[in-house]
Amino acid sequence: MQITQSIEQFITGMKMDNWTAALLTGTACCIGALAVLVKKTNSQRETKEKIERARNRREESLQRAEQVVLRYKQSHLMTDSAFIVDLSLSELTKKLKEGSLSPEDVLYSYMEKTLAVNKKLNCCTEILLESLDQLKTVGSNKECLLYGVPVSIKENVAFKNHDCSCGVVINLDQPADKDSVLVQVLKKQGAIPFVKTNLPQALLSYDCSNPIYGQTVNPHNPQKTSGGSSGGEGALIGGGGSLLGIGTDIGGSIRIPASFCGICGIKPTAGRLSLQGLHPICRGQKSVLSSPGPMARDVDSLALCMQALLCDHMFSLDPTVPPLPFNMEIYRSSKPLRIGYLENDGYSQPSPSMARGVREVKALLEQAGHTLVPYHLLNMNEIVPELLGRGVFADGAATLLQKLKGGPVDPCLKPQIFSYNLPKWLKKIISFLLKPVFPRASANIGALCGVRSVPDLWKQHAAVEDYIHETIAHWRSCNIDVLLCPVIGPAYNFLYCGKVATVLSYTMLYNLLNFPAGVVTVSTVTAEDEEELKHYKGCYQDMIDNLFKEAVSGGEGLPVAVQCVALPWQEELCLRFMKEVEQLVKQSKM
Repeated sequence: MQITQSIEQFITGMKMDNWTAALLTGTACCIGALAVLVKKTNSQRETKEKIERARNRREESLQRAEQVVLRYKQSHLMTDSAFIVDLSLSELTKKLKEGSLSPEDVLYSYMEKTLAVNKKLNCCTEILLESLDQLKTVGSNKECLLYGVPVSIKENVAFKNHDCSCGVVINLDQPADKDSVLVQVLKKQGAIPFVKTNLPQALLSYDCSNPIYGQTVNPHNPQKTSGGSSGGEGALIGGGGSLLGIGTDIGGSIRIPASFCGICGIKPTAGRLSLQGLHPICRGQKSVLSSPGPMARDVDSLALCMQALLCDHMFSLDPTVPPLPFNMEIYRSSKPLRIGYLENDGYSQPSPSMARGVREVKALLEQAGHTLVPYHLLNMNEIVPELLGRGVFADGAATLLQKLKGGPVDPCLKPQIFSYNLPKWLKKIISFLLKPVFPRASANIGALCGVRSVPDLWKQHAAVEDYIHETIAHWRSCNIDVLLCPVIGPAYNFLYCGKVATVLSYTMLYNLLNFPAGVVTVSTVTAEDEEELKHYKGCYQDMIDNLFKEAVSGGEGLPVAVQCVALPWQEELCLRFMKEVEQLVKQSKM
């Protein structure tokens, strides 16, 4: 562009004849076009090189980990790795503290298992070889709650000298200059972060694929997705390669992979755990809040992790976190609960297994002496597009699109990006035309226009606050302690997550409300569920309902989970409820 302008200025100054001027102008245009092409080619080459470097780093870390594991096994022939990785977290911590197991035996056993699981599921982005150095000093933390426990962390959780790419090329080659607060606290509590796990491109997806590290698959069926965005965690833990991990959740990103992969996970109230050093894709969005949280094989492991993290060290490192230690008395309480329940949120009809999971757990809870109360959600048809959709994309998705500019777009994200890229005027026209026949799709496309002005953004924030207060008032009018409801499932076939955003109403609502919400696996998909799915119509009987039906088909044998919800800052009560569900389900199968 600068070359073209310079030649045009030269022509003007020289006052040449028309033919010569035209020739030079044409030459200038050709040079300008060539410059643009060269710039684009250079950008594509740089992108390719960045991706190649990231993949090489991953491959090198995996190879080095294989070598050190092999050397350790050759010199420690008596180590029973299969026994170690089968232990629950409570059993493992007990054996580590009494000295019958060493942190070395445990770390190398889990590293070996992780390498094997990753070959099948493609769930790891990098082995953190610094974990081997941590073994030299971990002995000083022997009295800590997570002494010697290997922990996996999602790729967007900062670990010094490693990237937090969020699956986006523009973020590569920018290693973190220090550990996130949560990683610092985990280390202080004796835990050993040893692997980073995969996530979807740009995080705002509940699939788990990106152009850098590829698609993560489900541990129960490799033809299904692991879910997202903490899908690498879900797959690794569900596959047995980790027994405790840290994920993040802005719309179900802990809970959906937990459901799809057959494990447990909790999204705490935003602010209960530190966000410092956790990388979002779009900073500054305040309507639908993100929260980090633990993922594990059982509820006791989640509670132990929360207890370990909610300590003076975290409150000191991040004074914005309220100093609320974990209340073990509430978690261990056995008093009967008054439990609200719902099978259908009125916006997206659940799959047969989702609804059956709630019904079966409801019956078990009633048999155990708890009181179950029917509960309904407020104004979902309006709340989903106007507060959830317009809240997350208040800028019309401009920030997200800017992050993706110049890089490849993953196939799992392409349906979303196509919609986001439409001009605002076209979104409005499509929304208007769809309204009579597809009102849900119309409202969601309209929401992608974002807000028009700062005063409108403030009104949107005020509407969120009002909805939270209305929901709490409704909750209290029902006199309930906790809520039992469906969670998205079973695991999807590939390339459907980007086409079926409406079902996120089941999980994203609790990010909007800022209520703690956790997931417990309770069953598996049956042949009867599959048969009932053939007759699935959906709440709106539109194209999105048809896509959801296709997404969950072929799920026989896959995990089925339920969601447990409590009021803000009541993580202990939420976990206590989850534990009750877990125990009752376990007893019913004996």
